[in-house]
Amino acid sequence: MDDARSKQMKLYHRVDRVFNELKAIGMGDDDPIPVEQLCNYDQYHYFGTDAIDEAIALLGITADSQVLEVGSGIGGPSRYLAHRQGCKVTALEIQPDVDATGRALTHRCGLDDRVDHRCGDMLDGIGSTGIYDVIVSWLAFLHIPDRDTLYRRCFESLRPGGQMLVEDYFERGTLSEREQLILARDIWCDRVPTMTDYRVELSNAGFENIELTDMTTSWLSFVMDRFQGFRAASERNRVVHGDAIVDGLHGFYEAVVNLFQDGNLGGIRFTVSKPK
Repeated sequence: MDDARSKQMKLYHRVDRVFNELKAIGMGDDDPIPVEQLCNYDQYHYFGTDAIDEAIALLGITADSQVLEVGSGIGGPSRYLAHRQGCKVTALEIQPDVDATGRALTHRCGLDDRVDHRCGDMLDGIGSTGIYDVIVSWLAFLHIPDRDTLYRRCFESLRPGGQMLVEDYFERGTLSEREQLILARDIWCDRVPTMTDYRVELSNAGFENIELTDMTTSWLSFVMDRFQGFRAASERNRVVHGDAIVDGLHGFYEAVVNLFQDGNLGGIRFTVSKPK
């Protein structure tokens, strides 16, 4: 992994900023953290825990489920799943500093026994043990252009009858050279599949019951609200985080809004299953 390039995506730069937020609400460096409170700061994907609740309902995740989250970031979705459902979750994250932050937060939430953080690359077969009932991923596959290998590894990691839910980007219209440059430079995204690409590639990997849902309209609303809310809280955010972090996130959030507003970038949620 090109770590320097990943940090061009300002969402992943200085992920320790979550500790700034905790200090701002009066928490000490070693204080236990209620998961419900941390969810205000550790969900990087769209619609936060509401999206995870939808996944729980769609996939039937229970306390008995073995779950793998691919691209777990600082661990927000994995912790929420483990806390809400009581399931065991493997949180797989490729960036060492992001993984370390996630581990520290999980420990402070008292979830070490239910969330297993692993730092590694899904393409290397980290999760290929065939034990998982469910694989989930929110806005992480977009960083992995080799979808054939990725889907094969996911397929191998699931038990027969296992399910996968992923939220990601898709090419809704023909992306311009400028849009492709912004995606590659600012979003760490080198390839955006079409809806047809998703269906063909998932089928080729052996998955069945392929359901593709266009999330673009609701995602556009979310990213606009996120950007406007962040901009409105600029003065407070600069006090808490400093200018460099705030300026970086402002530029990132604005770039995402512009991409969705241009109409060629779309949002997708897909669910698939492995044959029994």
